Amino acid sequence: MTGVLAVAGGTASGKSTLAEALSLQCPESVVLVHLDDYYVPAHDPLRGVWTVSADGHAVLDWNHPGSIDETAVTHAIDAALLRPGVLLVVVEGLFALSLPSVVRRAAWRVYVDTPDDIRLARKILRKIEAQRQDPRLSLRNYLQTGRDRHTAHVAPSRAAADLIVDGTASEAEMLAAVMPLIEPALAPTPAAPSRARGVRAAARTPGVPALAL
Repeated sequence: MTGVLAVAGGTASGKSTLAEALSLQCPESVVLVHLDDYYVPAHDPLRGVWTVSADGHAVLDWNHPGSIDETAVTHAIDAALLRPGVLLVVVEGLFALSLPSVVRRAAWRVYVDTPDDIRLARKILRKIEAQRQDPRLSLRNYLQTGRDRHTAHVAPSRAAADLIVDGTASEAEMLAAVMPLIEPALAPTPAAPSRARGVRAAARTPGVPALAL
């Protein structure tokens, strides 16, 4: 039976790392839905929640669940559930345990818990090393809205989790913590019995092959 696993946590908590690791366990039967792919268009001021950035520009508030296109998310989840061979749909993102439609669909709910200072350090390193961006703007945005948005919209969703995972643990340790939760979904479906209920096996005469039923 196909199920949905929701993985939430703060920015740079390790939730994407965990989700990717889960998909690699059974790449043909696990589908990932990244909430980062479902923000409303940043050029449409009539949708989403807007704020003023640290440099004075009006920007879409990426740290508010109201900026996610929840309808598109639910369509993506429902479509994935109908795909042949799919056993598990992993929905990961800041608001995986905050969006009502995702929470309703989730058979399992995981929150990746990582101290704020570690998350901030990881984010700054990512900005510098991977994106080649000046980290000062990120720091200002964190102080202006990011920290408060996490407290208001992400941290409370921890209470909805079936399992709290330590985001400072290694990838292997996080994976080991979650696998027992979802193993029933990934277990192969037992083959149907080859003989109809109530049909008795034919008696065999020594040396004579039994007839196929």
